[in-house]
Amino acid sequence: MFRRPLLLLVLLLIGALVAALLAVGAFPPGVTQQPVERVLPNERFGTR
Repeated sequence: MFRRPLLLLVLLLIGALVAALLAVGAFPPGVTQQPVERVLPNERFGTR
C-alpha cells in the first residue's frame, strides 16, 4: 500500500527534473562577458 504513493512521488520528481532541464535548455541564462586578467610572475620584472 505504501509503494504506489512512493512510486508516484519519485515519478513526479523525475518529471519535474526533466521539465527543469528542458526549460534551461530552451531558455539558457545570459552570459556576462568579463575581461581576462592575467597575473604575471614576479621574476619577469627582476634583474638577471
